[in-house]
Amino acid sequence: MAQESTIYDLAYHGKSTAVKNRISDDDSLKTKVDSNGRMLLHWAALGGHNDLVKDLLSMGVPVDPEDDTNMTPLILAASAGRDKVVETLINEGANVNLQTFEGHSALQYAASKNWLTICEKLIESGANINITDKRGATPLHRAASKGNIEVLKLLLEQGSRLNIDTKDVYGNTALHLACEEDRQQEARLLVTYGANIEIENKDRKTPLDIATPSLVRQLKAIKENTSSE
Repeated sequence: MAQESTIYDLAYHGKSTAVKNRISDDDSLKTKVDSNGRMLLHWAALGGHNDLVKDLLSMGVPVDPEDDTNMTPLILAASAGRDKVVETLINEGANVNLQTFEGHSALQYAASKNWLTICEKLIESGANINITDKRGATPLHRAASKGNIEVLKLLLEQGSRLNIDTKDVYGNTALHLACEEDRQQEARLLVTYGANIEIENKDRKTPLDIATPSLVRQLKAIKENTSSE
């Protein structure tokens, strides 16, 4: 005999009517947490069910509840690429700069997963573009290392607000990571926007020390051209 779905399963799969029927029978369910410390709002947000998210919020459910790893509905929605849910949560007052226990923010997840529209919405809504996780990585580190060129461009276009040469706990800048992964287009873009090619990490290596010979030539040429302008 099939086991009955929990109300959290129903929320994740967008079964709005069933969720609301159960809440009408027991109002406490709207804020009750499961074994992961998650409310229905977490699961509806993760599943991308914007109408259910709106319904839950209209019932007075808090917009920023944290689960047992400090994940909020916004962080989950941003990580899963749920554009409409992200917009709804932000419009309802969600804090765009909350972080998980590992220090990961909604923008860090979106930058890592290459969700450009979500990154745009978060930045427009005041997300800290220089926010760091427990390893010192910023959204720029994530976009550069993953090869997410459009997100990288978006971050670089923030101009002086962006700390382009921030080091992580290993002393690596975003340019170090782009060179390490041989992300040539990303590395060229970083240097074009002023990333330092001579900064050393904790192993006393510069981005050029870990780049391929071909990339070294390209980056030096960009640096020379920008210096002569």
